[in-house]
Amino acid sequence: MKKALILVLIYCSSVYAQNFKGQIDKLYNYNLLFEGNDLESLYLKFQAELIIDAKPNIKIYQSIKTKVKSNRDSILLALIEGDNVWLSNNFKRDSISFTNYFSAYQKSIQQNDSTLICESLNRINRYCLESEENIKDFGFYSNQYISFANSNYQKAKSKFFRLSYILQSNFLINNSLPNNILDLFNKDIAFCKNHNEIYVMAEFHNLLGVTYDVFYKKMNRSLDNYQIAEKIFSTQKKLNYFKTKLFNIYINKAHIYHQKKQYKLSNIEIGKALKINQKKNNIRIKRALELVSSNFQKLNQLDSSLYYLKKSKTLGDSIGLIQKAIAISDITEKYQAEKKEKENLELREKRKQDKILLFSGALFMILGSLIAYLNLKNSKRKRLLAEQQKELEKQKNLTLLKEQEITTINAMVAGQEKERIRIAEDLHDNIGSVLATLKLHFENLKLNREKKHFNQEELYNKTEKLIDETYLKVRSIAHAKNAGVIANQGLLVAIKIMADKISSANQLHIEIVDFGLDKPIESNLEITIFRIIQELITNTIKHAEATEVTINLSLFDENLNVIFEDNGKGFNDSKIDFKNGMGLGSIQKRIEHYNGTFQIDSVLNRGTSIILNIPV
Repeated sequence: MKKALILVLIYCSSVYAQNFKGQIDKLYNYNLLFEGNDLESLYLKFQAELIIDAKPNIKIYQSIKTKVKSNRDSILLALIEGDNVWLSNNFKRDSISFTNYFSAYQKSIQQNDSTLICESLNRINRYCLESEENIKDFGFYSNQYISFANSNYQKAKSKFFRLSYILQSNFLINNSLPNNILDLFNKDIAFCKNHNEIYVMAEFHNLLGVTYDVFYKKMNRSLDNYQIAEKIFSTQKKLNYFKTKLFNIYINKAHIYHQKKQYKLSNIEIGKALKINQKKNNIRIKRALELVSSNFQKLNQLDSSLYYLKKSKTLGDSIGLIQKAIAISDITEKYQAEKKEKENLELREKRKQDKILLFSGALFMILGSLIAYLNLKNSKRKRLLAEQQKELEKQKNLTLLKEQEITTINAMVAGQEKERIRIAEDLHDNIGSVLATLKLHFENLKLNREKKHFNQEELYNKTEKLIDETYLKVRSIAHAKNAGVIANQGLLVAIKIMADKISSANQLHIEIVDFGLDKPIESNLEITIFRIIQELITNTIKHAEATEVTINLSLFDENLNVIFEDNGKGFNDSKIDFKNGMGLGSIQKRIEHYNGTFQIDSVLNRGTSIILNIPV
C-alpha cells in the first residue's frame, strides 16, 4: 500500500504538474523567483530573466533543449525558441518567431492544454499587434485568446489585444472608430481594476492616451492617461520589461508636448526615454532624435537641432545595414529550424508510442490505490472538521470582541496622529520660510555693521516687523487658524507679498509671473500651494546659494501649473529620498493628494527647475 502511494505522488508531481498554471500566474504578477531544475521550472526561469534583463539566458536555453522528452516539452521549447529569436537581435525576426509560436499553438490544441494555449496565443497576438500586414489574422487569434483565457491575467490581456484589434482594423479599413469605443475602454479598465491586474490596466491607459491623441485630438486627456500608465509602470522600473513600457510612454508624452508647443518639456521626456533605453539600433530612438532636433529648431537653437539631426541620420544608416544582414540570416535559420523540427517530430512520435504502452498499465494500478487512500483520508477529515468547527465558533466570538476594541483604539490614535502632523507641517511650512527670511536680514545687518551700503534704520524696522509676524503666526497656529494671508488676499497676492519681503533683504531676488489666476481656487488648495512655494523658497535660501528665483503660475484648462526655477548650485536629483523628511517628500505627498504631478530637473552648477501640475 505504501509503495503504491509513493508511486501515486511521484506520478502526479512529474506528469500532472497541476501547479504550473499557478506558477505562470506568479510569473505575470512579476514575483520572479523560481526554484527547481525540471523543464517547467527552467521555462519559468528563462521567462523571468527575459522580464528582468531583456536578454535570453543561453545556459538555460541549452539545458532545456537537453531535457525535451515529451510533446508537451516540445511546446515549451518552441515558445522559448520564439522568444529567443524575438529578443536576441535589435530587430524582430518575425517569420522565425511566428513559426515557433504557431507550432506551439497547434501542439497545445492537440494536447488540449489551456495554459500552454494561452501562452502561445499571448505571443501570437503580440506579433499581430506589432505587424500591420497581419491585421487580417489578428481578429481570429484575438477571438481564440478570449475563448481560452483561464486566469484573470490572461482574460485582461486578451481583452487588451481584442481592443487593439478593434482600433487597428477600424482605422485601417474605415479611417474611423466605433461610437462605443470609449465605453469598451472603461469596461476593460474596470475589469483590470476589480481583479487587481494593474499592469495590464496601465497598458489600457497607454492605449487610451494614444486614442485620445490620434483620433480625438484631446491632448490633455491623452497626457492624463499616459501619466496614470507611467505611475504604475514606474513601480517596477528596475525590470527591463517595464523600462520598454516607460520608454514608449515618455516618447508619447514628448509628442504631446511638441504639439502643445512646449518644446522644453518635450525634450525632457525624450531625455528620460533615452536614459532607460539600452538598444543602440532602434527605430524609435532614431525618431526620438529627430523630434529633439525639431524641438531645438522651434526654440531657435539651430546648432543643437543640426547636431541631433545628424545623430538620427547616422543611426538610420546603421539600422539599414543591420536589417539587411538579419534578413539573410532569417532565411538560413528558418530552413535549418524546419529541417530539425521535422527530424525531432519523427523521433518524438516513436518515443511517445513506447511510453503509452508503459504508462497505461501503471496508471490503472495507481488510480485504484489512490481511490482507496482518498476514501480513508476523507473519513478522518470529516471527524476533524466537526471538532474544529466547534473550536472556530468560540474563537470567532473572542476575535469579534478584540476587533471592536482595536477599532476604537485605532480611531483615537489616528485622530491624535493627524493633529500632530498638521501642527508639524504648519510649523515647518509657515514659520520656516519667515525664519529663513529673518536669517537673510540678520546676515545683511552683520555685513553692513561698518559699511553702510543700506539704510540701517530701515533694515532694523523690517527685521523687527518680521519678528512680530513670526510671533503672530505661532500664536495663530496655537489657536488652529490656518487661513492666514491667503483667506484675506488670495493666493497670488500672498505670494507676491512674501516675494517682496524676501527680496527686500537684497540677497535673493524673486520674480513672479502669472497667467489666468483671476479665477477663484478652492481655499484648501490655495493654502497648500502657498505653503509649497514657501518650502521651495526656504530650501533655496538654505541650500541653493542662488541669487535669482522665478516663479511661474498659470491656470489653464482646469489645470494649475507652477514652475519654480533658481540659478543656484543645483543637486543630483536621482539621490533624493522622498520617503524621509518633511521637505521635497512632504511636497510630493501633498501634490499626489490632489492627483497632481511633481517633477524635478536639476543640474550641478546650473540651477534647479521644479514643475507642479495640479487639476483644479
